[in-house]
Amino acid sequence: MLPTSPSGGGFRTLIHNRPFLALWIGQILSQIADKVFFVLMISLLTQYRPLPGLENSARSLLMIAFTLPAILLGSAAGIVVDRFSKKQILTYSNFLRGLLVLSIPVLPKVFLVLLVITFLESILTQFFAPAEQTAIPLLVERQGLMTANALFTTTMLGSLIVGFAIGEPLLSLARTWGQFGEEFLVSVLYLLAAGVIWSIPMRETQYPEQQVKMHPWNDFKSGLKYLRQDRLVSNAMLQLAILYSVFAALVGLSIPLVKDLGLKDEQFGFLLAAAGIGIVLGSAVLGHWGDRFHHKPLPLIGFLMMAIGLSVFTFVDSIWVGLGLSTFLGIGASLVGVPMQTLIQQQTPESMRGKIFGFQNNLVNIALILPLAIATSLTDAVGLRAVLIGMSIIIIVIGIWAWKSTRNVLQDVI
Repeated sequence: MLPTSPSGGGFRTLIHNRPFLALWIGQILSQIADKVFFVLMISLLTQYRPLPGLENSARSLLMIAFTLPAILLGSAAGIVVDRFSKKQILTYSNFLRGLLVLSIPVLPKVFLVLLVITFLESILTQFFAPAEQTAIPLLVERQGLMTANALFTTTMLGSLIVGFAIGEPLLSLARTWGQFGEEFLVSVLYLLAAGVIWSIPMRETQYPEQQVKMHPWNDFKSGLKYLRQDRLVSNAMLQLAILYSVFAALVGLSIPLVKDLGLKDEQFGFLLAAAGIGIVLGSAVLGHWGDRFHHKPLPLIGFLMMAIGLSVFTFVDSIWVGLGLSTFLGIGASLVGVPMQTLIQQQTPESMRGKIFGFQNNLVNIALILPLAIATSLTDAVGLRAVLIGMSIIIIVIGIWAWKSTRNVLQDVI
């Protein structure tokens, strides 16, 4: 029987669920390790010899090696997650990443080695993400999923903000431990995450298809077939992709936006941090008081808040108003992201969750990359105000569609 996590208990009750608490701590350690690992790879570029002719492209190649597996392997990783123990995948992905980082000091100091390590680390991360999402419903009862997803969203965004911010200070501290203190620090974070997750008593249901030989192409087609049949899950997934697309576009537009607000180009992070804080605040409210939001059209409200925030940005020249709007936009994003993630977990059968979350990771990663380039190109062509107003109109249309497609089921989800 699952540990009790009633919806009315909020975060406090959920944290008393020890297996879930262990998964949450593992998530925090693993995600901070991911961020510090990337900072470490960037810092090591000065010590590694790039390939001839690639001296000026080393950082871009490193970023490609970091993001390419996320686009190519999400679905494949989801198929594996459905076939094998989620606990073992979560544990081994962290354990192997820890060993991979620990191997850096004994490998040749050439750029190709750094590229391969980054690529392999990213591959292992693709298995961790869907396994983590499929593990949450195994540890939390149905009525506690909104709170659980809110908590995971809060810490995910928190680690994104804090992880990169404290990455360099942590690595500087680690340098005082010895010549390879930086690699040792990142490795320890991964290994600690592996140890914490290994301690979780996770009971997983075995399905007949898990006992037969794996046929990746057939599994892939079965996942697509399920998405075509369950329009609610596919619509929720599409809404998440739109949500991430908006934030990817916001990253691309943040530099011209901060110029209008009187900041320097390099201070664009303030705007993104404010949006991240908004998501954390919104997720915290949903997680703690989620039971009070029954029958509320949260995705519609969230998309409308985002549209309002983006359109008003075009008339603002005050930094404090701009930061407030960015926070407001982030709160709206949480009203879309948390309920939609919860809906997918509740509606998807346990035997299909790995494949579905694999597809979701693919879709989200594509949504994070394409708008980044498109938004900046459109801004050069038609101007920042036209792009923001156009985005607002699209978001309003999507918000109305989202409300119509999910309004009858969200009552049960939240």
